[in-house]
Amino acid sequence: MPLTTAEEYRRWAGREALGSSPLYERLALGVAGDGELIDFLSGLPPAKRQPNLLFAATRLVAGTPADYPQFRRSVLDHREAVAATMLSHRTQTNEPARCAALYPVLASLPQPLALLEVGASAGLCLLPDRYGYDYDGTPAGAVDSPLRLRCRTEGDSRFAGPGAISVVWRAGIDLNPLDVTHPDDVRWLRTLVWPEQRERLERLDAAIALARQDPPRIVRGDLNARLGEVAAQATPGATLVVYHTAVLGYLPEEGRAAFAEQVGRLGCQWISQEEAGVFPEVSARLRDEPAEAGYVLALNGEPVAFTALHGGRVRWLPEPSR
Repeated sequence: MPLTTAEEYRRWAGREALGSSPLYERLALGVAGDGELIDFLSGLPPAKRQPNLLFAATRLVAGTPADYPQFRRSVLDHREAVAATMLSHRTQTNEPARCAALYPVLASLPQPLALLEVGASAGLCLLPDRYGYDYDGTPAGAVDSPLRLRCRTEGDSRFAGPGAISVVWRAGIDLNPLDVTHPDDVRWLRTLVWPEQRERLERLDAAIALARQDPPRIVRGDLNARLGEVAAQATPGATLVVYHTAVLGYLPEEGRAAFAEQVGRLGCQWISQEEAGVFPEVSARLRDEPAEAGYVLALNGEPVAFTALHGGRVRWLPEPSR
């Protein structure tokens, strides 16, 4: 049985916000016990009731609250503006640090690469070759990049120490592409960063500055409707890689199945970074469950690691016995 809105907020507070954002944890718990705000959310489509969307929309309209009473007043005093913002915006978190989990997998594939990200937002995760990386003190990637992504690792990686990657083509698909050169889009991206996470905000600003030098192409549309068309435009002879992070969970089960079937027909390399359970066939291959909120990183349906929600941590999984 699906969770009620109150249950979803309570779960989100304890699973995602706990230890990451004290303010968002308090706000989520407050909403869970607030009948008037639950009624406000009930007037929105189910897909528009998520905590991240409510909190970011309220901050965009009325600024960051100091506590739950101020947040509650902001929502109720600006009810129409907050609802309109939630209806017109999406939770398009574009965290470049997630590339640190992708990079070793990308480096293990035959080069050069043609990258196609679905749910690309502003395309910051389409630029893994423009970032530098630090894996427990070991550098990788573009070592002279102004943005270095630090990542703590656990377990033995099945991938060799990541070397350079060569990207000859890149494109994204998104229902509502964000433009790194547009002030309103950048403001929304910055508002999606949780209030206490200054390092994430600095990282986002650095990635936006890099992206503005040569913005990646992002095609507007439904990922299932446009996947084949955009994939056909990839540079011939390059290894086509279709990938995504925290995107397919927003699709119904039949949409996810249709996407997986399409990817299989493309004959590409497929990297998914989604919550456990989004793809049952991936979850069925897990030997254990993630210890905390995060994603399952999989290559062509085979789980290879557990990763953190906003990057910075990877726990590599042992190779399956044959």
